[in-house]
This record gives sequence, structure tokens and C-alpha cells, in this order.
Amino acid sequence: MRWLPFQLNPDLPESGISRAEYLQRKFGTPNRSYSRVAAVGAIVDIPFAFDKIQVQPNTVNAHRLMHYAGQQGREDQMAEELFRAYFIEGANLTVIDTLADIGARAGLDRDAVASYLAGDADRELIHAADVEARNAGIGGVPFFIFNRKIGVSGAQEAETLLEAMLEAEKA
Repeated sequence: MRWLPFQLNPDLPESGISRAEYLQRKFGTPNRSYSRVAAVGAIVDIPFAFDKIQVQPNTVNAHRLMHYAGQQGREDQMAEELFRAYFIEGANLTVIDTLADIGARAGLDRDAVASYLAGDADRELIHAADVEARNAGIGGVPFFIFNRKIGVSGAQEAETLLEAMLEAEKA
């Protein structure tokens, strides 16, 4: 399994914007309810805390961190820690020190992560991969690609994903 970069909001400034402003722009209300998502999360022991999110981030550096973690064999751990930090703790994913702390939680050297993120390494690679995904017709997450043949968009039941995997295996 690989995690590929895709920014939901590539036009946000690098420092992000307030979550309330983002929700107002996108949904017409600064107080959008995520009760359905939170209820589903509770079923699978994910205690979403959407009310803690104060900043809607530009995720270029988070994607760079995922790429860096992948090079260290820690990509899955990094994804888990980024999701936990943002959706449960409300972390601001635009702050390099915060990302470095998250990287350390995923088993990476904190100082090396901070140094990497302070530069521009892999920024263009992330941008190019994001553009490639958009050009392939991907418009949101999650999006699953099985065997480079079958794409499945959105949160799906396990049975739907299994069907796609089996179909991709045949192709």
C-alpha cells in the first residue's frame, strides 16, 4: 500500500485559514455539523473532535512529511499520527514544529524532520503528484486505486473495497 499526495485545498495560503472561515466559504456556515461522521467514527473507536480544529491547513508540508516518512519506512505510522493529530487533537498542520513533533511520534528523528521541512526538498514532487491525481480525475479523498486498474472514490463499505480488489486482481 502507498499513500499518494492529494490536497483538498491546494489554493489555501501556506499558513492555512481559520476553520470557521473555511467552513463558511465551503458550506455557507462556520458551524457545520459533522455528527454523522463522528457517530461512524465512534463505532470504530475513532473519537473525532472536529470542534478542536481551529486551522484549515494547506497540507503541502504534511504531504512532504508523508513522503519523507515513506523514505524511512514509516509512512503508515505517519499517516496514523497525522490523522490523530488533526482529527482528534486539532493540531495545526501548517506549523513546522508541530509537524516535527508528529514525525517524532511516528518514529522519525524530530530534528531531521524539522530540518527537512524548513527547506524546500520534495515540494515540487508533491505538487506534481497532486496535479497528476487531478488530471487523472481524482477530486476528493479517500480515493483507492487497486492494481493501478480500478479506482474507488469515497468512504465505502468493506465489501465494496473487496469487490474492487478482486476485480483489479483479474484485470
